[in-house]
This record gives sequence, structure tokens and C-alpha cells, in this order.
Amino acid sequence: MDLQHIGAMVKAIRTEVGKAIVGQDEALELLLTSLLCGGHVLLEGVPGTGKTFMVQAFAVSLSLDFGRIQFTPDLMPGDVLGTNLFNFQSNSFALTPGPIFTQILLADEINRTPPKTQAALLQAMNERSVTIDRQTYQLGDEFMVVATQNPIEQQGTYPLPEAQLDRFLFKVLIDYPSRDEEREIVRRHGHYSAMPNLADFQIRPVVNREHLAYARALTARIRLTEPLVDYIVDLIRATRRHPAIETGASTRAANMMASAARAYAALCGRDFVIPDDLKRLARPLLRHRIVMTPAADIEGLGSDQALQSIIDQTAAPR
Repeated sequence: MDLQHIGAMVKAIRTEVGKAIVGQDEALELLLTSLLCGGHVLLEGVPGTGKTFMVQAFAVSLSLDFGRIQFTPDLMPGDVLGTNLFNFQSNSFALTPGPIFTQILLADEINRTPPKTQAALLQAMNERSVTIDRQTYQLGDEFMVVATQNPIEQQGTYPLPEAQLDRFLFKVLIDYPSRDEEREIVRRHGHYSAMPNLADFQIRPVVNREHLAYARALTARIRLTEPLVDYIVDLIRATRRHPAIETGASTRAANMMASAARAYAALCGRDFVIPDDLKRLARPLLRHRIVMTPAADIEGLGSDQALQSIIDQTAAPR
């Protein structure tokens, strides 16, 4: 299998993004994993940690159409999807496409818009198509949503519905950088009063549609043995039996875990999945798919702690 193609593609993206972004290695790794298997990513972090800037740099490194929606409380579904407007010249209705008609979509501060507008993304994220006035429009295989949200601000925000969360492959927690990373960020970006201009960093698009399609075809061929399929099912089913978890992960989560494990193995240069791949991906892949019990919330038991106990207690194949 020509894994050198994937390795070269990943290295090129890392190099270009690294021109502007300092640190955030885990977030970029999971973005690349999602890119290889066609998943969507939710980035959660406090303001000022570079979530939007990182997504923009990532998108620039790809020769794909990029669109951004700044979610606000007054945003309507038609503002996302588009609408049919009457054309007096042709005496007919014509679609005015919304910003969702792109390939890489940045859904910035997605939790600032009401659930009605958030739901406009449900079909797009699951089927890569949208239906407007009974007409279905395809968005293409490259369509990918990267959403950001702020976990600490409650005023003017709306929690994402479970059905929406389940469509994200990963929920990535963006933490503060280390001291050395923060020092480099200040040295590199400290002369900007607002978000730096990406054009100043000369990031080049290094991956086109053909490169990506070939890489995804290779990723789909990564070997996943029957014992590892059993291990995935055991991990998912364990979330439904854990005493601190009220609602466990769905069957969709099991399928996504298998797909993400193949992509992560390819990212590591292997043509086969190992148990450590699944252990590495379990928390970012499942943390937004489980609902903790009220008792666990009172005791301060978080989803990552419950998932880690499941990983520790579920026997992995040798």
C-alpha cells in the first residue's frame, strides 16, 4: 500500500500550518485524522486559544473551497442553507446558495445560534447534501465541518443537541499552550492587536481534491482485524453499562471509531490498526456522545474520567 502518499500529504499540511500555528499538536492530529476518513470536528476551548485561526490555516493548506459562518442568535436556517428567490428575468425561482455550499466549512461559535438553526447542519453533516424546497443538492465528498465553541460563556449560547453532537467525529478540547509555546506565540504574533493576517505567513495550498481522494481510498483499505472489531463493540457497549453514564454511545459511534482508527493508523504510517489506536481515539471520539448521570455531575466525575475507566477495564486483544 502506498502509504508514502499519505505521509507526504500529512507532512506538507503540518509544515504549512506550522508557519502560523504554534503547538496544538493534538488538535491538528485529530483534524488530519478526520480529513482522511471524512469526519467532522468540534473544537472547544476558551476564547483566545487560536481555534478559529488554526482552522483557517488548516483550510488554506488545502486546495479546497473554504467558507465560514459566524453563528449568532439571530441567524436563520435560510442564512446557512440558502433560499430560492424569484428571478423576474427568467420568470422562475432560482437557488441563491448559502455559505454551506463549500468544501471546508468553519462553523464559528456554533453554540451561539438557536437549535433551529443548528439543525440546518444535520442533513449536511450526515448525508453531505441539503434539501431546500423539496429539492436535494449534493455538497460533495470533500464537505467537512469544523466547528468551534466556547465552554465557559453561558449568556447568549445554546447547548448543541445530542443528535448534532453525534455527527461530529471528534470533540477536541483546546487547552492553554505550554510556557515555551506561549512565549513563541507572543514572539511571533505579539505585534498584532487583532487576529494576524494569514497572508503574512505565506501558507501554500499543498493538497487538492485528487490527492485527498487517493489518500481516503488508501485509508479505507487499512486492515482492521476481527478481534479489533470485537474490541470496538465492547468499548461502545461498555458506555451503556457504566454506572456513571446515563446514555451511552450509539452504533454510529462504533462505525466512526473503526473509520477513525484506520485513518489514525495511516497517519502513523501503518497499514493495520492496533489496540493503542483505539485507546488513543476513544476519549475525543466518545466524550461528546455520552450523557453523565446527575449523581456523577454532583460528584464532579467528568466524561473523560468515565471513559478512561472503561478503557482500563475493557480487555484489549493481544
